[in-house]
Amino acid sequence: MSLSQLLRRPLVGPDGQPVGRLSDVIVRLRGRDYPMVTGLVAKVGRREEFVPVELVESLDVEEFRLAGPLAGASGFERREGEVLLRADVLGHRVIDVEDVELMRASDLRLRRRPDGWVVDALDVRAHHTYLFGLIKNESAPAWRDWKLFEPLIGHTHSARVRGPFGRLGRLKPADLADLLEDANRTESHEILQTVHADPELEADVFEELEPDSQVRLLREKSDVEIAEVIARMRSDDAADAINDLPQDRRQPVLDALPAGQRTKVMTLMGFNPSSAGGLMALDFLTAPPSALVADVLGLVREARSMQPEALTSVHCVEAENRLIGIVTVVALLQADPDTRLREVMVTEPVRVLPESDTEDVALLMTDYNLLTVPVVDERDRVLGVITVDDILETVIPEDWRRREPSPHPAHRADQSASDEGGHSQDSGG
Repeated sequence: MSLSQLLRRPLVGPDGQPVGRLSDVIVRLRGRDYPMVTGLVAKVGRREEFVPVELVESLDVEEFRLAGPLAGASGFERREGEVLLRADVLGHRVIDVEDVELMRASDLRLRRRPDGWVVDALDVRAHHTYLFGLIKNESAPAWRDWKLFEPLIGHTHSARVRGPFGRLGRLKPADLADLLEDANRTESHEILQTVHADPELEADVFEELEPDSQVRLLREKSDVEIAEVIARMRSDDAADAINDLPQDRRQPVLDALPAGQRTKVMTLMGFNPSSAGGLMALDFLTAPPSALVADVLGLVREARSMQPEALTSVHCVEAENRLIGIVTVVALLQADPDTRLREVMVTEPVRVLPESDTEDVALLMTDYNLLTVPVVDERDRVLGVITVDDILETVIPEDWRRREPSPHPAHRADQSASDEGGHSQDSGG
């Protein structure tokens, strides 16, 4: 049965006399399993009363028959882990984890199982057409498995019971960033609360946000909280994030950063953001020309804290970090382990100066099919490295970046939870 069919249906006592009407259905969240119905909220006169599910003798679309009198039933007060289907879910947006979209729950389906009533499916299609305030047309619900969604309940104690991530743990940082950019303030606050459980993931998500969204969400944090996020971001992204903050908040955030990250960020903030110096990352891998290939591969293996994109190449340097060659990790893997780096490196590598324009850098990387390009000073000393993903972000036109995502294919009814005799599948395993 659907929730919309049940709301406001009468509750009748053992004698068949009405005692109230259904106001809401209470479920308990159970992690990966379907929410279990634990009780009802009944409107009795002007009061809302809690009705335990054990007191409900029968449940159908006409009425709810109680096995005993309501005498002794307590007034309703939500407990930890409980969710109100009408107040918290119906008409509210939920996260479609499969398609990474915010969808509105237009109805919910309840199903009886041997262990009790559960919520096993949602309808996220608007299937009512209204004319002069009246329903003109109503199509059949398109039920989809509850386990494909993550509800945004807005109730802290209930959210805790779902676990640190619920089904959001399946999503990549870029997916979570897309959701945050589409979410309203209440929804984004709940998503961020979830992401905050993993500080590294939180930093990755903020790196993926568009600048205006990033600033909007950071401004709601304290200076110390902003610094905690920025401290885990890549230095180039951290510098951009601080530059985008209001002027009066930049220095307090810088002061709250760890010394090492603060030095890197302040170095990058000294360059024009649209130049190679403003775009480069300060973490890169170097080795002397006399190093063995096997030893250099060991350095790559141990550089777990570095940005993976920056590890596609190793920079061969002499005294004072002066660049004399570059070798790709692929070339290292294909070389004899006992070979010296000077024998496999590319001499006279492509490099750019800090003041180089980002469009010029993009053309160089395109012409030479480069995944990274080093940034050097006038004496060829390596200052940083630009990766292809960073240069792409700067050259893709703004209207392309903000285009609407491609529509997802329609869900087939026979693959959804709408089969009357079938069982819903948990695609998350």
